[in-house]
Amino acid sequence: MNIAVIGTGYVGLVTAAGLAEFGHKVVGTDKDFEKISKVSQGIVPIYEPGLDELIMSNLKKGNLVFSTDLDKTIAEADIIFVCVGTPQRDDGSADMSQIEEVSRQIARNLNRYKLVVEKSTVPVKTSFWIKRTISLHKKTDQEFDVASNPEFLREGSAVSDFLNPDRIIVGVETQRARDILCGIYAKFRERLLVTNIDTAELIKHASNSFLAMKISYINLISNICEKTDANVEQVAEGMGLDPRIGGRFLKAGIGYGGSCFPKDIKALARIGEELGVDMSLLKEADRINAERVRIFVDKIKQALWILKDKQIAVLGLAFKPETDDIREAPSIRVIRSLLQEGARLRLCDPQASDNMKQLYPEEPDRLRYCASPYDAAEKANAMVILTEWDDFAKLDLKRIKEAMANPIIVDGRNVFSPEAVKKLGFEYYSIGRK
Repeated sequence: MNIAVIGTGYVGLVTAAGLAEFGHKVVGTDKDFEKISKVSQGIVPIYEPGLDELIMSNLKKGNLVFSTDLDKTIAEADIIFVCVGTPQRDDGSADMSQIEEVSRQIARNLNRYKLVVEKSTVPVKTSFWIKRTISLHKKTDQEFDVASNPEFLREGSAVSDFLNPDRIIVGVETQRARDILCGIYAKFRERLLVTNIDTAELIKHASNSFLAMKISYINLISNICEKTDANVEQVAEGMGLDPRIGGRFLKAGIGYGGSCFPKDIKALARIGEELGVDMSLLKEADRINAERVRIFVDKIKQALWILKDKQIAVLGLAFKPETDDIREAPSIRVIRSLLQEGARLRLCDPQASDNMKQLYPEEPDRLRYCASPYDAAEKANAMVILTEWDDFAKLDLKRIKEAMANPIIVDGRNVFSPEAVKKLGFEYYSIGRK
């Protein structure tokens, strides 16, 4: 099938490369000339394990090309996957202007039947507006269908998630659209759930909001653990043994971040409110998450008392391991708070430092980016851990201790064993453990 993927951000690049790997002819298109020029050479602008190899492989096979000619790409496509951004507005709602813009361009180039597939995360009922926009602006009597195929890609494992999905959701309103999408995903027929469009659109927001609530719940429990002798990791383990609960997303820390959970829980709350539904449960989960940074900074103050002029090594900037994404990362707010207190920071992350530099450029004697954790720890009064990279868990802590001015670790991701670290002579603070 001839497939167009509109938008070459995170979702668009993985979708285009994955569909090409399935054997379809795919054109990825974007109006960003510089980005298209780079990805056409196999230069991927984001860090996602395996994505650069997947793109280069399909470029060489001829299954995948990239273009800035959106009109031509739409005209030649049989199926159009819409993967443009839906950023969050101040009120929590999604900005749908890019979706509308693409819908208008599809209408102008509707030269034969086409299936338009929402891949972007959109509010329920978006398909109605896409269909209405195309119908209002098309210049021919050609038929088209709109369908929903939400993405469930986890940053750090997105390639594996696309090529070997645990489920594929397809929302359709015609048999023709159903047949086409079932054909695209024929090899995963047993993992395919076909619904109406409203249901498919809602599943993505409902899934991410539930997982966000699960994280906020275990963080709430960690607060109780810290007031008692309970251990939050053992509480989570005991809960996770119940098959009705499961152990995933029960890791206490400094809260969730990224491009999905913070945006989707707010968006679903807004959607519900607009429909007259009480969404206070989601709002409270989001409030608990926002509170995590203040609680963590208080831990650092507990360890150092006065933060002004204290040198602090900050390990981890990405919102999670195996990505360079800092969108809504808790690290941003932690860094802001520490700088406001007058601390001097030495930052280190295996992948995300360049992105963080766009927000916090280096400043002499106030903020510096370091190539290694050992460099960051040099003469530090404390070391704080904000992302649970494997590299950090494998650190030579004896070497770290020798480099530090004061052997103090404040661990926001429970990377280390309290007993092991304290045995080495560190003063150690973690989440929900003593």
